[in-house]
Amino acid sequence: MCGIIGYTGPRPAVEVLVESLRRLEYRGYDSAGIAVLDPDRPHSTVVKSERKVEALARRLAQNGENGQIAGRVGIGHTRWATHGRPTEVNAHPHRDCTGGIHLIHNGIIENFRELRAELVARGHEFLSDTDTEVVPHLIEEFYRGDLAAAVRTALRRVQGAYALVVFSADEPDLIVGARLNAPLVVGLGAGETFISSDITALIPYTKRILLLGEGEVVTARPGGVEVTSLDGTPVEQRVITVDWDAEQAQKGGYPHFMLKEIHEQPAALRAALRDRVSETGLVTLPELGIREERLAAFQAVTVVACGTAWIAGMVTKYAIERLARLRCDVEPASEFRYRDPLVDERTLVVAISQSGETADTLAAVREAQRRGSTVVAITNVVGSALALEADGVIHMQAGPEIGVAATKTFVAQMACGILLALHLGDSRGTLDVDTHRRLAEELLGMPDLLARTLAVEPQIVHMAGKYAHARNAMYIGRGINFPVALEGALKLKEVSYVHAEGYAAGELKHGPIALLDPEVPVVAIATRARTLAKTVSNIEEVRTREAPVIALVTEGENPFDGDLARDIIEVPACEELLSPLVNVLPLQLLAYHIAVLRGCDVDQPRNLAKSVTVE
Repeated sequence: MCGIIGYTGPRPAVEVLVESLRRLEYRGYDSAGIAVLDPDRPHSTVVKSERKVEALARRLAQNGENGQIAGRVGIGHTRWATHGRPTEVNAHPHRDCTGGIHLIHNGIIENFRELRAELVARGHEFLSDTDTEVVPHLIEEFYRGDLAAAVRTALRRVQGAYALVVFSADEPDLIVGARLNAPLVVGLGAGETFISSDITALIPYTKRILLLGEGEVVTARPGGVEVTSLDGTPVEQRVITVDWDAEQAQKGGYPHFMLKEIHEQPAALRAALRDRVSETGLVTLPELGIREERLAAFQAVTVVACGTAWIAGMVTKYAIERLARLRCDVEPASEFRYRDPLVDERTLVVAISQSGETADTLAAVREAQRRGSTVVAITNVVGSALALEADGVIHMQAGPEIGVAATKTFVAQMACGILLALHLGDSRGTLDVDTHRRLAEELLGMPDLLARTLAVEPQIVHMAGKYAHARNAMYIGRGINFPVALEGALKLKEVSYVHAEGYAAGELKHGPIALLDPEVPVVAIATRARTLAKTVSNIEEVRTREAPVIALVTEGENPFDGDLARDIIEVPACEELLSPLVNVLPLQLLAYHIAVLRGCDVDQPRNLAKSVTVE
């Protein structure tokens, strides 16, 4: 969840660290800090802030440090707090007793209490309340002039999850990184090396990325790297070239990343579909790597995911059950392994995670594989832990998403789930060729419909002004658009801090209707569907309780009489199975503009982080 960056090379390290932390701040923004090793000074320079990265940058500038830190080796960190409040003393980097070893860390050290007690008994002094601080002290215990060896030995004592970078004043051109159950990648530049929790921080400097596997340690110098396992065994290096550019990770003239990424959704969907419909008009997923006869043999599907990805999993469920005629369950990954799940070798498990590093989802995948299931990953990050551990992968190809609240990756996740459903239906013989071709053709046309849908934004801006004062809201939908109601409510909660709930429209009368009054707006998804008449009846129930209705309807097909709906948003007509791809966009825009009017930080909502790498 935290953002980490390490650098060794010819540039002034502080410039690389601060700029990279700005790119990484969506991963955590409770506090920030850097440590730079300057061989001309007796000790490393450490600067921290209990606030965001910009506060750290101002502190560097006010103290005159920016121009004075001449070191070319350094580490930086932006924190999402787990152990210890977000204070300056708890901010990373942390050091050992000598002040020569400095370390940054993402993850949780589960046995830190036992290690801390042991180290205190041996005379070590601790300054912070964090679990992280035990690691530099543990490295100090084993350090004999070889930092990489000391890191490997120390980490064999550690339980939990970590992605870390560390340097020692005694080895002035060296940084060492290691990972277990948390993301870490290495950027290979020309005479310089970077280590980071996210490719996003590296793309301004290099597109050559070395992927670290679980339990691997990288020793990085300006001229090259070595990778080993924890026992010191050399590991073959896996290097990829990313096709993102630095501009993709910038705001591009938009006031916030979230709005930019909402508007990037037509392009993101087009990328997710690229090369996945063959010349015959049928969906093909060659990268999946699972034979069609194996796909045809599965008797059930279980989707595991968290948050917005879990909601995308619900859309995937509707598509799989309709097209492949397979029973499909959707499970919160955080609950999956703590019960006795009914999955085995006859079950296809679909794991959805934007980052591919979500701790709960990875744990669920490992439990499913332990029980014999085949796992397909839907993820946005090539070389992520999920992509490496799954039996097959569908890469979302959505490009970097910086805003904490998922927008374009949600659309890409749904699209990949629908592609998988079409492919499964074809493999199992449950989907006739004409229907398959028709749906695939309509899917290829959806990016243009998304672009048309974004034209409702001026209307949404006006509407947001009417409802920004609300303290509660409700979202309702039916069928495959019930998940869209859940996602609309989640987006409003995440970025505007307005309490909102999503419900299946038919469930209103079974309890939630008690909450309705003139101060509770209800957003109703009433686009073309088999159950549209039922949805209209549910909206009648809402208006009877005098709650204002915002209705999402198909262009030219307003199903309401009189003033049943106070506000109407029209979206292009499309196949019901594909309608979530269109219908979610106005709900994202509504959440965004309400949040802006309420003065909220939409790109970095309080208490949230982009990639949740702890359980």
